[in-house]
Amino acid sequence: MVGIDDNKPAYNPSRFFYGYIIAIAGLVIMMAMFSTRYAFGVFLKPVQSDFGWSRAMISGAFSLSMIMEGLVGIAMGVLNDKFGPRIVLTVCGSLVGLGCLLMSQIAAGWQLYLFFGIIIGTGMSGAWIPLTSTIARWFVLRRGIMTGFVLSGVGVSGLITPPVANWLISTIEWRRAFGIMGLTVFVIVILVAQLLRRDPFHVGLVPYGSNMTGSPESSSKFSEKGFSFKEALLSKQFWIVIPMVFCFGFCMFTTIVHIVPHATDIKTSAASAARLLAVIGGMAIVGRIFLGSLADKIGSRNIFIIGFSLMSAVFFLLAPARELWMLYVFAVTFGFSQGGMGASESLLVADIFGLRSFGLIYGAAGCGFTLGAAVGPWVAGFLFDLAGSYQPVFIACAGVGILGLLLTTCIRPIRD
Repeated sequence: MVGIDDNKPAYNPSRFFYGYIIAIAGLVIMMAMFSTRYAFGVFLKPVQSDFGWSRAMISGAFSLSMIMEGLVGIAMGVLNDKFGPRIVLTVCGSLVGLGCLLMSQIAAGWQLYLFFGIIIGTGMSGAWIPLTSTIARWFVLRRGIMTGFVLSGVGVSGLITPPVANWLISTIEWRRAFGIMGLTVFVIVILVAQLLRRDPFHVGLVPYGSNMTGSPESSSKFSEKGFSFKEALLSKQFWIVIPMVFCFGFCMFTTIVHIVPHATDIKTSAASAARLLAVIGGMAIVGRIFLGSLADKIGSRNIFIIGFSLMSAVFFLLAPARELWMLYVFAVTFGFSQGGMGASESLLVADIFGLRSFGLIYGAAGCGFTLGAAVGPWVAGFLFDLAGSYQPVFIACAGVGILGLLLTTCIRPIRD
């Protein structure tokens, strides 16, 4: 005998799908939390002017922050799988806000590394992986475009934060600017995080585009598809993904941290230099939406091939650039390519390994990205301190991008 629920449709188009609330909340949280990443380059020279620290030394705090994000991100992936994003983001948003507030009080180098490197870095570990893995659980169809939508919050942050931070620094000085940023992050993230839910089964729904019912048996079946963490570790593809995303993180955050100091070094005004980051952020929105949607059609791997190709080419353009228009050409192309790659990173992991242990696998693979994001800015600061120029830095980034392209071509799906 067939029960009433046996023919229950997976998705009722007349009913509003709560996954869209999840996506909007994720976008807002990304906007708030990633303000700390995009603002760092704007704060670099004011902090250097006050304390006389080298660029390598200041960049080291950012690098430590990325290392903490990567290492703790593994645990956050596990905690998100177990407890859900609401608890994870409430705790992590509090840490990011606290870290920014403490940054307004620094008086020594060790405090810079503790407040920005450790506290903010730990807090940031709860942003990218928990939110993208949550979106992967809520959407089967439209997973690419909805992931791109959520991650476009990073681009919106890049569009808004640098000009606002530059204005605040010039108006009320950098310490108070950090304090305002901390309060803003604290309030927004904690409030919006209360809207988040781990997956649709917890509220009696099913993933968008799924043909399952909302029963516990369906939830178990859905969650078990894919590789275990141990199976992923034993696969060759896992060990190709890690250095590939290392290259992505190296190039992306070397630019985020050092493009503003480079622009002002070649006599661009501080306001125009901050606008370069805004352009990168704005074009990242376009890249995340357009290329994220395209990933649903041509595959996430091909988005990385497109992204690394564009990124490597414009780094060769940036190295000798001395005119503002050339910097803007770089910003437009780089922002578009890194936006699409960022939107496709979680898709790539889901496409290869499935959702069975997605949070843990993505957290572990994401260590490659955050390690690259940690090494890149510090290496750039070190090379600048040696050469007095960013030209060798951008040539190195072009080479790293080419390496990432070659690694991407070696990736093959290994679904079970």
